[in-house]
Amino acid sequence: MDVKLLALMTLLAVAMQAPTANAKPISLVERCWCRTTLNTISQRSIKELKFLHTPNCPFQVIAKLKNNREVCINPETKWLQGYLKNAINK
Repeated sequence: MDVKLLALMTLLAVAMQAPTANAKPISLVERCWCRTTLNTISQRSIKELKFLHTPNCPFQVIAKLKNNREVCINPETKWLQGYLKNAINK
């Protein structure tokens, strides 16, 4: 019984001294906000637009609607492209 206990204690001591992995937890900041996008949405129902550009995600457009719901809009929609061109040219 003493040999088994000694072996177990040695194994635990070795396991405690083993280097841990340098893995970092995935941060919520690094995740993309928009997983799906809408192609059609009434412009009249939009209260506010937010534009996000994060390193690991494509350009994202988040619309806050008048009913306080937030939805992601496809940045390739024609009216949004026109809106962005007008905003850049001002």
